[in-house]
Amino acid sequence: MKKIDICLSPDLIHQYDLASTVVVVIDILRASSSITTAMAHGVKAIRPVESLSECRELKLKGHIGAAERGGKKVGGFDMGNSPFSFMNPELEDTKIALTTTNGTITLKKSKGALQVIIGSFLNYSALLAYLERLPCDLLLHCAGWKGTVNLEDTLFAGAIIYGLKQMFEYNSDVPLMALNLYKIAKNDLKSAIQDSSHVARLMNLGLEKDIDFCLKFDEYKVIPVLKGNYITKMKLPDMLF
Repeated sequence: MKKIDICLSPDLIHQYDLASTVVVVIDILRASSSITTAMAHGVKAIRPVESLSECRELKLKGHIGAAERGGKKVGGFDMGNSPFSFMNPELEDTKIALTTTNGTITLKKSKGALQVIIGSFLNYSALLAYLERLPCDLLLHCAGWKGTVNLEDTLFAGAIIYGLKQMFEYNSDVPLMALNLYKIAKNDLKSAIQDSSHVARLMNLGLEKDIDFCLKFDEYKVIPVLKGNYITKMKLPDMLF
């Protein structure tokens, strides 16, 4: 039977064999939500990079520069990491260089997997429809916060476990833990995470609107997929079944 597991932080990814596994990168607040939003609004491709210097160099080469650290937009760049900034019609058919505190590091550490896709509440049902047909093992890779575990990413991983309805065998206790957490929280996700560290961080920056949006189910039907150095919108040839 196919197996599913959850990596709760990029600092733990070395414990997993990725070669025959599909990885779903999860950074609910906000990178995976923003990437999903960008793909849904016609952005051609996003290049995730770890450092500000890499992002700055790509900006000089014609990419739109999007950079965030600690929840804040970095000065000298065109955008930060708010999903609303990726709804701009002027971004249609453009390439964006993106660096964030946690999400882009998680993407880089997921390389080597059979396939790397991006998940959020915003594309939840589309993601489930794809994952339930996979012929291989699945790993849900949570971005967390600077190497530590966070609540919102773990909750979304639990939502995926819940939606897949035992189509995969659990490879550790972590999927069961996340599932039980989601079952408790699923009727009011915002209340469940309101005391979490990253929600507090974003609220202090006046970003409650971002939090509310990132907790919406099924705003979009797109699935972002990492191909080489770029994230693009998944098309039929990219599918593994």
